[in-house]
Amino acid sequence: MRSVLTVCIICIVMGLAYWAYQENIRTQAAIAQSQRLQSEIGQAQTRLSALKAEWAYLNRPDRLLDLAVMNFADLNLSPLRAKNFGDIDQIQFRDNETSIFDDLDVVEVAGRDTLQ
Repeated sequence: MRSVLTVCIICIVMGLAYWAYQENIRTQAAIAQSQRLQSEIGQAQTRLSALKAEWAYLNRPDRLLDLAVMNFADLNLSPLRAKNFGDIDQIQFRDNETSIFDDLDVVEVAGRDTLQ
């Protein structure tokens, strides 16, 4: 009886050792993946900061003004001023009773009882 109990305990210990080894391997793989993702995040942040710097460089007001002057004949761009905007009184609002769907004809494609 004692030998059977000893063999069972040895099997349980070996099973637990195998389980602990597998968990160790999974943990190391998860740590490696986490480090790889952290590295990719760092590279992406570096690229993003370079792109933001380039965007800020390309959107300098003096550069945009020079481009607008150079391409005035093609684009007819002019500086934005307050006089370019209208007053709220100039906007024609639609009446509440009219709808954009008033002139549409309704056609029934399928009967309600046929759809199931």
